[in-house]
Amino acid sequence: MNTNSPRTALITGATAGFGRAAARRFVDAGWQVIATGRRAERLDALRAELGDGVHTTCFDIRDEAAMRAALDSLPERFRGIDLLVNNAGLAQGTKPAQDALLSDWKTMIDTNVTALVTLTHALLPTLIERKGAIINISSVAGVYPYFGGNVYGGSKAFVSQFSLGLRCDLHGTGVRVTTIEPGMAETEFTVVRTHGDQAASDKLYTGANPMTAEDIAESIFWVATLPSHLNINRLEIMPTSQAFAGFQVARDT
Repeated sequence: MNTNSPRTALITGATAGFGRAAARRFVDAGWQVIATGRRAERLDALRAELGDGVHTTCFDIRDEAAMRAALDSLPERFRGIDLLVNNAGLAQGTKPAQDALLSDWKTMIDTNVTALVTLTHALLPTLIERKGAIINISSVAGVYPYFGGNVYGGSKAFVSQFSLGLRCDLHGTGVRVTTIEPGMAETEFTVVRTHGDQAASDKLYTGANPMTAEDIAESIFWVATLPSHLNINRLEIMPTSQAFAGFQVARDT
Protein backbone atom coordinates (compact mmCIF):
# COMPACT_ATOMS: atom_id res chain seq x y z
CA MET A 1 0.00 0.00 0.00
CA ASN A 2 1.15 3.53 -0.70
CA THR A 3 3.01 4.88 2.33
CA ASN A 4 2.41 8.59 1.73
CA SER A 5 0.56 10.27 4.57
CA PRO A 6 -2.30 10.67 4.97
CA ARG A 7 -3.63 7.55 3.34
CA THR A 8 -7.21 7.46 2.09
CA ALA A 9 -9.86 4.78 2.61
CA LEU A 10 -13.24 4.54 0.93
CA ILE A 11 -15.72 2.81 3.23
CA THR A 12 -19.19 1.90 2.01
CA GLY A 13 -22.15 1.56 4.35
CA ALA A 14 -20.65 4.05 6.78
CA THR A 15 -23.92 5.23 8.34
CA ALA A 16 -24.09 2.40 10.89
CA GLY A 17 -22.44 -0.72 12.24
CA PHE A 18 -19.08 -1.87 10.96
CA GLY A 19 -18.77 0.95 8.44
CA ARG A 20 -19.35 3.78 10.88
CA ALA A 21 -17.03 2.23 13.46
CA ALA A 22 -14.36 1.72 10.82
CA ALA A 23 -14.63 5.34 9.66
CA ARG A 24 -14.03 6.49 13.22
CA ARG A 25 -11.10 4.10 13.69
CA PHE A 26 -9.29 5.18 10.53
CA VAL A 27 -9.82 8.90 11.05
CA ASP A 28 -8.62 8.57 14.64
CA ALA A 29 -5.43 7.02 13.25
CA GLY A 30 -4.83 9.91 10.87
CA TRP A 31 -6.30 8.49 7.68
CA GLN A 32 -8.62 10.34 5.34
CA VAL A 33 -11.94 8.56 4.86
CA ILE A 34 -14.54 8.72 2.12
CA ALA A 35 -17.73 7.59 3.87
CA THR A 36 -20.69 6.51 1.75
CA GLY A 37 -24.25 5.62 2.68
CA ARG A 38 -27.93 6.19 1.94
CA ARG A 39 -28.88 8.22 5.04
CA ALA A 40 -27.83 11.83 4.62
CA GLU A 41 -28.56 12.86 8.20
CA ARG A 42 -26.25 10.15 9.55
CA LEU A 43 -23.49 11.10 7.15
CA ASP A 44 -23.87 14.73 8.23
CA ALA A 45 -23.53 13.67 11.86
CA LEU A 46 -20.42 11.63 11.05
CA ARG A 47 -18.91 14.57 9.20
CA ALA A 48 -19.63 16.86 12.18
CA GLU A 49 -18.06 14.34 14.54
CA LEU A 50 -14.92 13.51 12.53
CA GLY A 51 -14.24 16.83 10.86
CA ASP A 52 -12.09 17.45 7.80
CA GLY A 53 -10.67 13.94 7.89
CA VAL A 54 -13.84 12.57 6.34
CA HIS A 55 -15.59 13.30 3.06
CA THR A 56 -19.18 12.07 3.00
CA THR A 57 -21.15 11.23 -0.10
CA CYS A 58 -24.78 10.10 -0.04
CA PHE A 59 -26.10 7.58 -2.55
CA ASP A 60 -27.65 4.12 -2.77
CA ILE A 61 -24.84 1.68 -3.52
CA ARG A 62 -27.19 -0.10 -5.97
CA ASP A 63 -27.44 3.04 -8.13
CA GLU A 64 -24.48 2.75 -10.50
CA ALA A 65 -24.94 6.20 -12.01
CA ALA A 66 -24.99 7.83 -8.58
CA MET A 67 -21.96 5.80 -7.52
CA ARG A 68 -19.93 6.93 -10.53
CA ALA A 69 -21.04 10.53 -10.09
CA ALA A 70 -19.88 10.43 -6.47
CA LEU A 71 -16.46 9.11 -7.51
CA ASP A 72 -16.14 11.70 -10.28
CA SER A 73 -16.93 14.55 -7.85
CA LEU A 74 -14.45 13.60 -5.13
CA PRO A 75 -12.33 16.51 -3.91
CA GLU A 76 -8.80 16.36 -5.24
CA ARG A 77 -7.21 15.42 -1.93
CA PHE A 78 -9.50 12.38 -1.58
CA ARG A 79 -8.91 10.98 -5.06
CA GLY A 80 -5.84 8.92 -4.22
CA ILE A 81 -7.67 5.97 -2.70
CA ASP A 82 -5.36 3.49 -0.98
CA LEU A 83 -7.99 1.22 0.57
CA LEU A 84 -11.45 0.08 -0.48
CA VAL A 85 -13.60 -1.38 2.30
CA ASN A 86 -16.62 -3.00 0.68
CA ASN A 87 -18.77 -3.04 3.79
CA ALA A 88 -22.24 -2.11 2.49
CA GLY A 89 -24.46 -5.17 2.54
CA LEU A 90 -27.59 -6.56 4.10
CA ALA A 91 -29.81 -9.54 4.74
CA GLN A 92 -33.53 -9.48 4.03
CA GLY A 93 -35.96 -11.99 5.49
CA THR A 94 -35.55 -15.03 7.71
CA LYS A 95 -37.95 -17.46 6.01
CA PRO A 96 -36.94 -20.66 4.22
CA ALA A 97 -36.44 -20.41 0.47
CA GLN A 98 -39.89 -21.75 -0.38
CA ASP A 99 -41.55 -18.98 1.63
CA ALA A 100 -39.11 -16.14 0.94
CA LEU A 101 -39.94 -13.02 -1.02
CA LEU A 102 -38.24 -12.81 -4.41
CA SER A 103 -37.95 -9.05 -3.89
CA ASP A 104 -35.82 -9.69 -0.79
CA TRP A 105 -33.57 -12.01 -2.75
CA LYS A 106 -33.08 -9.45 -5.52
CA THR A 107 -32.31 -6.70 -2.99
CA MET A 108 -29.58 -8.84 -1.43
CA ILE A 109 -28.05 -9.75 -4.79
CA ASP A 110 -28.15 -6.16 -6.04
CA THR A 111 -26.52 -4.87 -2.84
CA ASN A 112 -24.15 -7.64 -1.77
CA VAL A 113 -23.00 -8.75 -5.20
CA THR A 114 -23.73 -6.38 -8.08
CA ALA A 115 -22.96 -3.13 -6.28
CA LEU A 116 -19.80 -4.55 -4.70
CA VAL A 117 -18.32 -5.72 -7.99
CA THR A 118 -19.30 -2.49 -9.75
CA LEU A 119 -17.49 -0.29 -7.23
CA THR A 120 -14.50 -2.62 -7.11
CA HIS A 121 -14.17 -2.58 -10.89
CA ALA A 122 -14.35 1.22 -10.93
CA LEU A 123 -11.55 1.60 -8.37
CA LEU A 124 -9.15 -1.11 -9.56
CA PRO A 125 -7.04 1.24 -11.73
CA THR A 126 -6.45 3.60 -8.79
CA LEU A 127 -5.79 0.78 -6.35
CA ILE A 128 -3.28 -0.81 -8.74
CA GLU A 129 -1.55 2.50 -9.33
CA ARG A 130 -1.20 3.09 -5.58
CA LYS A 131 -0.52 -0.55 -4.65
CA GLY A 132 -3.50 -0.37 -2.36
CA ALA A 133 -5.76 -2.88 -0.67
CA ILE A 134 -9.29 -4.24 -0.84
CA ILE A 135 -11.10 -5.52 2.24
CA ASN A 136 -14.41 -7.19 1.50
CA ILE A 137 -16.82 -7.82 4.35
CA SER A 138 -18.32 -11.26 3.90
CA SER A 139 -19.87 -13.46 6.61
CA VAL A 140 -19.63 -16.88 8.20
CA ALA A 141 -23.02 -17.35 6.50
CA GLY A 142 -21.08 -17.74 3.26
CA VAL A 143 -19.27 -20.77 4.72
CA TYR A 144 -21.77 -22.43 7.08
CA PRO A 145 -25.40 -22.78 5.93
CA TYR A 146 -28.25 -22.22 8.34
CA PHE A 147 -32.04 -22.18 8.21
CA GLY A 148 -33.27 -19.12 6.32
CA GLY A 149 -29.79 -18.15 5.14
CA ASN A 150 -30.44 -19.07 1.48
CA VAL A 151 -29.63 -16.06 -0.76
CA TYR A 152 -27.87 -14.09 1.97
CA GLY A 153 -25.43 -16.95 2.51
CA GLY A 154 -25.07 -17.41 -1.23
CA SER A 155 -24.29 -13.74 -1.76
CA LYS A 156 -21.63 -13.79 0.94
CA ALA A 157 -20.12 -16.97 -0.49
CA PHE A 158 -19.81 -15.02 -3.72
CA VAL A 159 -18.00 -12.20 -1.91
CA SER A 160 -15.49 -14.63 -0.43
CA GLN A 161 -14.87 -16.46 -3.72
CA PHE A 162 -14.71 -13.20 -5.70
CA SER A 163 -12.06 -11.99 -3.26
CA LEU A 164 -9.96 -15.09 -3.84
CA GLY A 165 -10.32 -14.55 -7.59
CA LEU A 166 -9.21 -10.92 -7.23
CA ARG A 167 -6.22 -12.10 -5.24
CA CYS A 168 -5.22 -14.36 -8.14
CA ASP A 169 -5.79 -11.77 -10.84
CA LEU A 170 -4.00 -8.98 -8.98
CA HIS A 171 -0.92 -11.10 -8.33
CA GLY A 172 2.18 -9.04 -9.04
CA THR A 173 0.43 -5.67 -8.78
CA GLY A 174 1.13 -5.16 -5.09
CA VAL A 175 -2.60 -4.90 -4.32
CA ARG A 176 -3.67 -6.87 -1.26
CA VAL A 177 -7.09 -8.50 -1.00
CA THR A 178 -8.74 -9.73 2.19
CA THR A 179 -12.12 -11.14 3.10
CA ILE A 180 -13.31 -10.60 6.66
CA GLU A 181 -16.03 -13.08 7.62
CA PRO A 182 -17.75 -12.10 10.89
CA GLY A 183 -20.16 -14.20 12.88
CA MET A 184 -22.70 -12.79 15.32
CA ALA A 185 -22.21 -9.06 15.89
CA GLU A 186 -24.77 -6.73 17.40
CA THR A 187 -25.50 -3.90 14.97
CA GLU A 188 -28.64 -2.88 13.06
CA PHE A 189 -28.23 -6.02 10.92
CA THR A 190 -31.13 -7.99 12.40
CA VAL A 191 -33.44 -4.97 12.53
CA VAL A 192 -32.88 -4.52 8.79
CA ARG A 193 -33.22 -8.24 8.13
CA THR A 194 -36.59 -8.40 9.89
CA HIS A 195 -37.83 -5.21 8.25
CA GLY A 196 -37.71 -3.20 11.47
CA ASP A 197 -38.44 -5.71 14.23
CA GLN A 198 -36.35 -4.40 17.15
CA ALA A 199 -37.78 -7.05 19.48
CA ALA A 200 -36.45 -9.81 17.24
CA SER A 201 -33.03 -8.20 17.28
CA ASP A 202 -33.06 -7.86 21.06
CA LYS A 203 -34.09 -11.50 21.46
CA LEU A 204 -31.27 -12.72 19.21
CA TYR A 205 -28.48 -10.87 21.00
CA THR A 206 -29.63 -10.88 24.64
CA GLY A 207 -27.23 -12.89 26.77
CA ALA A 208 -25.15 -13.97 23.76
CA ASN A 209 -22.16 -11.66 24.31
CA PRO A 210 -21.92 -10.95 20.56
CA MET A 211 -19.15 -9.05 18.87
CA THR A 212 -19.46 -5.31 18.45
CA ALA A 213 -19.02 -3.04 15.46
CA GLU A 214 -15.83 -1.76 17.10
CA ASP A 215 -14.44 -5.30 17.27
CA ILE A 216 -14.78 -5.68 13.52
CA ALA A 217 -13.51 -2.16 12.83
CA GLU A 218 -10.37 -2.97 14.80
CA SER A 219 -9.90 -6.11 12.69
CA ILE A 220 -10.33 -4.12 9.48
CA PHE A 221 -7.79 -1.58 10.68
CA TRP A 222 -5.30 -4.29 11.68
CA VAL A 223 -5.49 -5.93 8.26
CA ALA A 224 -5.15 -2.58 6.46
CA THR A 225 -2.09 -1.50 8.40
CA LEU A 226 -0.02 -4.67 8.19
CA PRO A 227 3.31 -4.37 6.37
CA SER A 228 2.81 -4.32 2.60
CA HIS A 229 4.50 -7.71 2.12
CA LEU A 230 1.80 -9.46 4.19
CA ASN A 231 -1.64 -10.42 2.89
CA ILE A 232 -4.40 -11.88 5.05
CA ASN A 233 -6.48 -13.92 2.61
CA ARG A 234 -9.45 -14.72 4.86
CA LEU A 235 -10.20 -13.73 8.44
CA GLU A 236 -13.10 -15.57 10.09
CA ILE A 237 -14.20 -14.13 13.44
CA MET A 238 -16.88 -15.33 15.84
CA PRO A 239 -17.76 -14.47 19.41
CA THR A 240 -16.70 -17.18 21.85
CA SER A 241 -20.38 -17.90 22.50
CA GLN A 242 -21.05 -18.89 18.88
CA ALA A 243 -20.08 -22.16 17.21
CA PHE A 244 -20.98 -24.11 14.08
CA ALA A 245 -24.47 -25.57 13.70
CA GLY A 246 -24.93 -29.32 13.65
CA PHE A 247 -26.30 -31.36 10.75
CA GLN A 248 -30.06 -31.78 10.50
CA VAL A 249 -31.85 -35.08 10.07
CA ALA A 250 -35.51 -35.31 9.07
CA ARG A 251 -37.09 -38.50 10.43
CA ASP A 252 -40.23 -40.35 9.47
CA THR A 253 -42.90 -40.05 12.13
